[in-house]
Formats: sequence, structure tokens, C-alpha cells
Amino acid sequence: MIKTPVILASQSPRRKTLLEWAEVPFKVEVVATDESFDANMEAEKIPIHIAKAKAIAVKNKLNASGEPTNNIIFLAADTVVVLENEIINKPANKAEAIAMLQKLSGQHHRVITGVVILLNDIEVAFSETTHVQFHPLTLQQIEYYVDHYKPYDKAGAYAIQEWIGVIGIASITGDFYNVMGLPVSRVVKELTTLDLLAS
Repeated sequence: MIKTPVILASQSPRRKTLLEWAEVPFKVEVVATDESFDANMEAEKIPIHIAKAKAIAVKNKLNASGEPTNNIIFLAADTVVVLENEIINKPANKAEAIAMLQKLSGQHHRVITGVVILLNDIEVAFSETTHVQFHPLTLQQIEYYVDHYKPYDKAGAYAIQEWIGVIGIASITGDFYNVMGLPVSRVVKELTTLDLLAS
């Protein structure tokens, strides 16, 4: 069991659930951060860049409020969907969600989650990539999913654990939980290592 306090710098309910399943004790602290990135940045580096901004923002918030941040682990993550060389972010509305899923229909894409973990002066940063293949989806299926599940907070406009994943995904290669938003087995391994350093 990890004894060092862990703060999850993410409002994602999926990441919260995955850490709970892994029985990692943690608190959630979120600060609104700029999620923009350089258009020339490599796809694998984009979610790490955003995750680092989230972790630092939360750490700075605690420092500014006078709370100690020594021997506290700050954990942040971000997920992007990459179709060929196009980054597919979160949809702003129903039309964008439908358009994104039409692009992904019948196609192979990559889901990349970047993770940044801070402890004192130590920074651990990595990304995990999972390859996903969709079956061809009908417009009726896509509209049903968007209307009933409203995937506006999800990269690529879908969640693998929801209806669209159950009926629409032909195969995945890599970490299933990475597609949910956190490569949790790798995260727990890194947290365990840092926990030993902090104790």
C-alpha cells in the first residue's frame, strides 16, 4: 500500500475510478490550466506537456495557499487520440462529436496518455500508446451514442468502456485502461518506487 500522500491533478472520473480500483489512496485537486500545445510537437509529447502543466498548477496552488508540498506525490495525466497524423481532441458540441466518430469509423487510431508524477525535486514523465481499430459505424449508431452518452469530455468523442466501445471496437493492441485515460499498472509501479524514496 502506498503511504505517501497522492494528489490527483485531474477531474476525470475515469482516472479517479482506475486509481480506486488499484486501491491507491489519493485526493483530487484541480486547477484550470492551458491545454494548448505547439502544432509541431510530436504526438507522444503533447499529453505529457499538458499533464505537466496540470501537475505544476496544482502544486503551485498549494504552495501559494501555504500548504506544505514536500513529500506529496502529484499525479497528472492527459489523453489524446491520433488518427494518422491528426490530433483529435474533445468535441465542443454534438456536431463535432458525430464528425469525430465518423472519422474514426472503420479506421485504426492511436490513444496516447501522457503521465507526469512529481515528488519534491523528482519528475517522472512517460507516455503509453494503445492501438485501437474500429468497426465501420453507421450514422444511426453514432448519433445514438452521442445522444445517449454525450461524450463531450472525452478525447476522440468516445469511451471504450461505454456502449460504443462494446459494439464498435474490433480490436485493441496495448493497455485497455490506457484508453480509459490512465495506464494504471505503470502508474502504480512508478508510485510504488517514489513511495519508497519518500519513506
